[in-house]
Amino acid sequence: MAILQKHVKNSSSEFVKSTTESTFTEAGPLQKEEADDPYWSRSETQLWTVVLLLGTCLLYCARVAAPICAVSMASEFQWGKKESGIVLGSFFWGYCFTQVLGGYVSDRVGGEKVIVMAAVGWGSLLALTPMIAHFSSVPLVSVTLSRFLMGLLQGVHFPSLASLFSQKVRQHERAFISSTVGTGSQIGTLLIGGAGSVLMDWYSWEFVFYVAGLLAVSWAYCIWKHLLKGPIISLETVGVSLVKSKNARIPWKRLFSKPPVWAVIFAHLCTSSTFYTLLSWLPTFFKDSFPEAKGWVFNVVPWLVAIPSSVLGGYLSDHLISLGFETAVVRKLMQFFAMGASSVFTLLLCGTRTFPLAIAFVSATMGFQTFTHSGVSVNVQDLAPSCAGSLYGVMNTGGALSGVFFVYFSGYVIDTTGSWASVFALMSLVNVVGLVIFLVFAEAERVDIDVSKPKCESIQI
Repeated sequence: MAILQKHVKNSSSEFVKSTTESTFTEAGPLQKEEADDPYWSRSETQLWTVVLLLGTCLLYCARVAAPICAVSMASEFQWGKKESGIVLGSFFWGYCFTQVLGGYVSDRVGGEKVIVMAAVGWGSLLALTPMIAHFSSVPLVSVTLSRFLMGLLQGVHFPSLASLFSQKVRQHERAFISSTVGTGSQIGTLLIGGAGSVLMDWYSWEFVFYVAGLLAVSWAYCIWKHLLKGPIISLETVGVSLVKSKNARIPWKRLFSKPPVWAVIFAHLCTSSTFYTLLSWLPTFFKDSFPEAKGWVFNVVPWLVAIPSSVLGGYLSDHLISLGFETAVVRKLMQFFAMGASSVFTLLLCGTRTFPLAIAFVSATMGFQTFTHSGVSVNVQDLAPSCAGSLYGVMNTGGALSGVFFVYFSGYVIDTTGSWASVFALMSLVNVVGLVIFLVFAEAERVDIDVSKPKCESIQI
């Protein structure tokens, strides 16, 4: 047995090792190479894109079910605005707690498995919510707890997506699939808004929960039956994940010592703050500024613009990278549109006096904001593909908390000043500060490992 030692970089050593192993397998070099390829094929990428788009759509159908039924539920259970606010807000507190855990587990057992298991949980819980409310002696407490648990279960979704894409999708394809899957949030919001209204008119608010919950469980069952094809968690999977946990601990100290990591986290905090504020206060803005305006117009049109904008951003990003542009430059360009261009139209809202112009500016703002799917959201996967889910969980937890705080603070500003212009100006300022930090410090090179340090490996022949 001879031992050959050669000083090579990490990527070179992995290539030599895999090539040597494939030469002496009975299956042959070609089959071994295909088996070792961690990335999806083109057909698999297309299939999973559609599947995960549908899953994200159902996720938002479930998330928005309670808000659109809030008036009917409040009337039946005699809740005031304070009680309704407690029920709706409990989701986000649960949502914050499982972000990091979801990403951590996904990095070890696979994001698709975590997404499916969570979908069974939150889908079942959603379908059972009407029964929980009716059979409870204190519906406020039981429904609030139900919403909190749903937040816990849905909190793992986006960190799991980040982990899955970093492991299964090549870098030059990540922006398009991330942005396409991300449009599920807008599609789901539109679908449940329309279908939910019809179900409430024809039947009752309970049917909104039944339909959305059962569709989610059915989706998860189909994924398990036709794509995963086997037990989601087995003893072998648990054993492998334990080995990974021992041998591949997340280098938190190293990650948080890198300026690009802080840049992507800070930019995400700013983007989330402004997005949650727009999502929460835009209906009130239109009702206050344009009382005669039809609600379906300002509740639908901006989302219809956001869907193709998100896909366009992903396509443009991957196309520029395929043309030879540096990945970091493309990520910064996408974030410039998401935070810089959107801020321009947000500021224009300050002096708007006509409803059509207001709709146009809001639609442009929401459309440009979706470019963040091709900027910050995939930059996490560039920086730390080995622990993208965990890192995304950290920044999404911060994003959710900052979003909730900024929504409350914006309400305080409106009550104090009586001016919507103050809120829009503040949002633009937050976006510009986050954009400057990202443009200065963002990179697209891996920081979870030391790629410049040569590694000595022993290769047995």
